[in-house]
Amino acid sequence: MEREIIRDKIHNWYFDYSNDIFNYVFFIVGEREQAKDILQDTFIRAFNNFNSFDGRNAKSWLFRIARNLSIDHLRRKKPIRYFLDYFPLVTSNDPGPEQIAMLNETERQLYVSMSKLKRDYRDVIILRKIKEFSISESAQILGWKENKVKVTLFRAMKELKIELEKEGYTNETVFRRSE
Repeated sequence: MEREIIRDKIHNWYFDYSNDIFNYVFFIVGEREQAKDILQDTFIRAFNNFNSFDGRNAKSWLFRIARNLSIDHLRRKKPIRYFLDYFPLVTSNDPGPEQIAMLNETERQLYVSMSKLKRDYRDVIILRKIKEFSISESAQILGWKENKVKVTLFRAMKELKIELEKEGYTNETVFRRSE
């Protein structure tokens, strides 16, 4: 495929998916500027590695690239925490003014509670419940089998409910259908 055609396709994908990918990456790394950098790197990597795209689901492919870049960033930034499988989503329990303005109380509590879950649980909740990917798409992004996505989501939602209840939060809308 010609370079110009690939560039146009990546350009269109950027307009279609960049907001969703940015929000996903921001949820993982917890830093707005770093999320912007990872978003840019995602599309650069997609352009440079277009020959590895199987042509099926561009959005899942891009999310997988973004996820891998986010994990690489976290490994470099906090290698000890990475190996302990703990990535805090917030750098402090005291959010800054920008974070407070952007999040309502429910979102803030969900964000803090999710930061206490193990990485696999956070990943599957973000993809299935927040980004609303299908089981198949989530499996493709995570490199898992579909059954693992289902089981992990079930366990993750159970753990999230426990974390939220520890904080005194019991909004049932968070716990709707976890398939």
